[in-house]
Amino acid sequence: MGERPRTGRAAAGAGHGPVILAAGAVLWLPGRPKKSGRLGRPRIALVHRPKYDDWSLPKGKLEAGEGMAEAALREVREETGFHCLLGPELPTQHYRVQGRPKEVRYWAAVPSSGSFRPNREVDRLEWLPAGKARARLTHDQDRLLVDALLAVLGAEPVRAAGAGPVKERWK
Repeated sequence: MGERPRTGRAAAGAGHGPVILAAGAVLWLPGRPKKSGRLGRPRIALVHRPKYDDWSLPKGKLEAGEGMAEAALREVREETGFHCLLGPELPTQHYRVQGRPKEVRYWAAVPSSGSFRPNREVDRLEWLPAGKARARLTHDQDRLLVDALLAVLGAEPVRAAGAGPVKERWK
């Protein structure tokens, strides 16, 4: 999976102080079968974090000695209750948190077992079609990951002109 050898919570940044390292996944399910025999739109798991009152994708910081893919699997399990299988890597996000640089690596992932139970970090989980997931996500950078997943799956989001809701066309 192209795992980079990184360990611990932070790596040295280029003159910016320690980089916060984190990993996560865009957890998705194939759509329900239609009468035509084709699958419907994929559904994406979003988590609600009461601490921030936001809708996000499962992710979190690396623990000491942990690799990125290992952290992604653990974070998905802790936040959603699902064990998952990692698929293709999605774009890495870089942003600042309280003045510190943060790097978050993401993978596409499908659940293999488990079930959601509200916990200290996440009080709700919803499986939504991509357009509704994009609308519900609090942070713009998370919407880019939904688009990246759709590209990996061979689906292309089509946006109407203006600020209207996202419309999707599936190949």
